Amino acid sequence: MLSISVIIGLQKPLETKLRYFVTGCAGFIGSTLTERLLSDGHVVVGYDNFSTGQESFLRVASGSAGFRLARGDVLNQAALSEAMMGAEFVFHLAANADVRFGTDHPRRDLEQNTLATHNVLEAMRQSGVARIAFSSSGSVYGESLAIPTPEDAPFPTQTSLYGASKSAGEGLITAYCNGFGFQSYIFRFVSILGERYTHGHVFDFYKQLHADPSILRVLGDGKQRKSYLYVRDCIDAMLLAIQRSEQKVNVLNLGTDSYCTVNDSIRWICETLGVTPKIEYGGGERGWIGDNPFIFLDTTRIRSLGWKPRLTIQEGIVRTVEYLRANPHVLETRQ
Repeated sequence: MLSISVIIGLQKPLETKLRYFVTGCAGFIGSTLTERLLSDGHVVVGYDNFSTGQESFLRVASGSAGFRLARGDVLNQAALSEAMMGAEFVFHLAANADVRFGTDHPRRDLEQNTLATHNVLEAMRQSGVARIAFSSSGSVYGESLAIPTPEDAPFPTQTSLYGASKSAGEGLITAYCNGFGFQSYIFRFVSILGERYTHGHVFDFYKQLHADPSILRVLGDGKQRKSYLYVRDCIDAMLLAIQRSEQKVNVLNLGTDSYCTVNDSIRWICETLGVTPKIEYGGGERGWIGDNPFIFLDTTRIRSLGWKPRLTIQEGIVRTVEYLRANPHVLETRQ
């Protein structure tokens, strides 16, 4: 078995060894973060109910003496509090991330994002844990008039239940910071790509082309402008921020300094796969209710700490497609 350091790559470890608690540890970002923390010599308790996370994503972590898996749901307050005892820092990554289908099940974002975040905060308070990193989203900006969008941009009307639920989670976190002396790191992501990626339009396009390379059906007109970030660049940014940002509440956008159109991503995917499908567009500037046709975040704040992404958007998309092609079990699990 390859060592964790080989899989993750040799990177500068965090200076202080801590006991981390990671919700959503079997997910795309959570499992990659867990491996990175373990490779840096930390102790990690991972918490997941495997509703979307995959056992295979924890194969390497499970071989580490510093890892313990606690199976449980973030909506189970008692189980969450018990599992968190002894932790020093929480990465709260568990969430419903399917923005597109929010209006099909209106309570899901409330329960799995907002109420779950409240449960995590209460578990922290009961367990004496005072530091939390939260996976928020650029979706909280709605359709901002400020492009690229900085962290202090005025919040417009929310356009998705997902964005609203993440915004509410941020509000709870900042209130706990002020009410109970917590310190928080709120990360507003663009869409994250890379190894273990299991949802989103690149995954959907690959899935379609895998089943039938002759045709690709696209929601919207293909002109939507999006920004993406490679998963390991995302983790580098988060870990750097918790070392160097010292405010009570630290809010940071995470993304690249560019964007692409959906049509750009289609071209890169098709070139990587060597296919030339007929493309059928659904029409309109949005793919679904709440789909922001232009996402581009200002990342000056995280860059001022010394971070910059290693991969471009195109490189991240190509690497994602190559991973999906080499790991068909990921596609089969998500059928």
